[in-house]
Amino acid sequence: MDDWPGYDLNLFTYPQHYYGDLEYVLIPHGIIVDRIERLAKDIMKDIGYSDIMVLCVLKGGYKFCADLVEHLKNISRNSDRFVSMKVDFIRLKSYRNDQSMGEMQIIGGDDLSTLAGKNVLIVEDVVGTGRTMKALLSNIEKYKPNMVKVASLLVKRTPRSDGFRPDYAGFEIPNLFVVGYALDYNEYFRDLNHICVINEHGKEKYRV
Repeated sequence: MDDWPGYDLNLFTYPQHYYGDLEYVLIPHGIIVDRIERLAKDIMKDIGYSDIMVLCVLKGGYKFCADLVEHLKNISRNSDRFVSMKVDFIRLKSYRNDQSMGEMQIIGGDDLSTLAGKNVLIVEDVVGTGRTMKALLSNIEKYKPNMVKVASLLVKRTPRSDGFRPDYAGFEIPNLFVVGYALDYNEYFRDLNHICVINEHGKEKYRV
């Protein structure tokens, strides 16, 4: 809920160099791990009958993607049908400090035309307004994939949302700037295991 006070930082361990930079823990690491395992089951139930092309959106999505793919592979290994999974990486540039810059660039990734006829699973860290994801989807649709699904670890409740919802969402959170579990603020906090809310002191300290 929007008024959820979070967990006290003293209940958890986290890197000492971030002492004083965080408000509270929003989602502890253990809960994240369990939730991803459940998402993997849901995804396998829906598209586990066919090979999957995983498109990981860097940089914030890399940890979520690695853990999700690991769970997907485990389910595949223990089922009667092996599902082959390929992973490719793209970067979308749209943030500076904690402000979205509006326009989006796609950087990297193999030639996206290789997605033609494939079952594509886009793995993203956060869906906020939904505009970035809609722009990426319309870009990918040009290459005629067989199917495209989106898995996002977080969905933000923001008044600026255009109503886009991922097919698979880990957690819905208030409209807060969060860090940790590979989500960064100007490249800091990626080494934090829990998802936390950064405080004003932290924003000032690491501002560019």
